[in-house]
Amino acid sequence: MRSFLYCMILILGIVANGCISDGFTNSPSDILSFSTDTVSFDTVFTGVGTPTARLKVYNRAKKSVNISSISFSKDDGTFQMNVDGVSGKRFSDVEIRGGDSIFVFIECLIPEGSSATPSLVEDKVVFVTNGVSQDVLVEAWGQNVTRLKGVNIKEDMRLTADRPYIVFDSLTVEQGATLRIDPGVQLLFHDKASMRVRGKIEAIGEVGRMIDMRGDRLDNVLPNVGYDILAGQWKGITIEAESFDNRLEYVDMRSTEHGLVVDSCGNLERSKLLIVNSWLHNSQESALKSEYAKVDAYGSVFSESAGATVSLKGGSHEFVQCTLANYYLFSAISSPILSLYHCLPADKEEDPMNDNPLMRANFENGIIYGLAKDLNIGDFADSDVYMRNMLLKSNGEDDEHFIDCVWGEDPLFKTDRPSYYFNYRVQEDSPAIGAGNYGYVVPLCERDMDGNLRQNPPTLGAYCYVEEEKDK
Repeated sequence: MRSFLYCMILILGIVANGCISDGFTNSPSDILSFSTDTVSFDTVFTGVGTPTARLKVYNRAKKSVNISSISFSKDDGTFQMNVDGVSGKRFSDVEIRGGDSIFVFIECLIPEGSSATPSLVEDKVVFVTNGVSQDVLVEAWGQNVTRLKGVNIKEDMRLTADRPYIVFDSLTVEQGATLRIDPGVQLLFHDKASMRVRGKIEAIGEVGRMIDMRGDRLDNVLPNVGYDILAGQWKGITIEAESFDNRLEYVDMRSTEHGLVVDSCGNLERSKLLIVNSWLHNSQESALKSEYAKVDAYGSVFSESAGATVSLKGGSHEFVQCTLANYYLFSAISSPILSLYHCLPADKEEDPMNDNPLMRANFENGIIYGLAKDLNIGDFADSDVYMRNMLLKSNGEDDEHFIDCVWGEDPLFKTDRPSYYFNYRVQEDSPAIGAGNYGYVVPLCERDMDGNLRQNPPTLGAYCYVEEEKDK
């Protein structure tokens, strides 16, 4: 028993001595290290809380350190922090064991001001350890915005590019009203927000000043990868049955649940929607879906969707110099890139009670290519659907409905999916270069989205090939 007690005392002495040697350092040379010297929020909308930024604080010393104080250098409430799960403005006696680390989470809320341009807001997180003061810069660009919440537009309204707009739940253009959107407007949608058009929308951008329609998250989902690559950030736009003569020109619409949906109207003699030099992409369903309506597109790109990138049922359509591509990131793609319905005589026989006429459609000087199958129909015999000078993923041959097509060739987009880079201009060796028919180039698409004049013969797809851009 005496031997056992002696051993226990010896062990406890060793443990106690170890604890003492693992105590706190008070050396001024044992200071902190940080995961970054600047926590940046980039652009922050005033009056709207930001996502949380993370700062990791390391103790590289062998012994524990006691951080006597963690605080902001200012006390104006613009920035807030959470230290290892506890929220507050000032923290005392925060311990970090030797070789360990803690997290500091920082948020930002900038009050609304009067400036139309972003303004820089800065502060510092100050750490005092063993009498040594260290700081990490915290910065954000505050952008004033116009908030739209539950807005029903009953009279003509214009959105200008003076400051961004955020739609917090819904924006509805009522019948008889026109919503005009100027070049350079940023129309941002909060989670689950949507737009419905019963009247008319005229979103007319210009070269270098496209109209932005996207979610309101401006931070990065990955380092150097913007959050807007994610679909499903807002619901999308629905053009309802009673709406006609809508126009989207130089519009970049992305990151939606259902994309742009055009409801059936049964009137094919009046334009329902005209899309010119625009890019519709990143949808959990389709980028564009239309039923029994006149929808035309010129010089536009439709890309990245979990369903058909473009889904058309019946209706009348002209798609000229358009690129339809699908390299969707976030799930399996469920449908061919271009899916056409109610266009074959057999479709009428299967649904004799449907009074809508079969589809009339021309697809000219375009590209249909990507990870999914290009078309849901391989034979358009006896239909009024034609593919002329189209580059198709499928292997096939020309007939009365496929005329002067490029079959089974890779267009060599500049897109690099593993790097989250989506660019539908073509590389210098692309078979799309010079494969078009200039006879299909109409004034609406004689220049591409970049303002380049189409050559004779033109490059297939939405973009001209310009040699100087080959290394961009």
